[in-house]
Amino acid sequence: MSSITFDTLKYIDRLTESGIPEPQAKAQAVALGEVLQSQELATKADLRAEITLLKSEIIKWVVGISFAQLALILTILPQLIA
Repeated sequence: MSSITFDTLKYIDRLTESGIPEPQAKAQAVALGEVLQSQELATKADLRAEITLLKSEIIKWVVGISFAQLALILTILPQLIA
């Protein structure tokens, strides 16, 4: 997992332009920067890898259950015919 880039100066400018005092804008920028750095955020590549892994697991389960159903049907069918 990788971190995202966060432009604190641009964020502070946006906050001050919207009427928030500069000290408060700086404090918010620092706090948000710390939160973003402390979290592990998934990239698109990370998500694609996980989706591929889950798809293969689902296919394994579906094939296994299909064989189990076939075995059950083949076991019960002769008893129903007789």
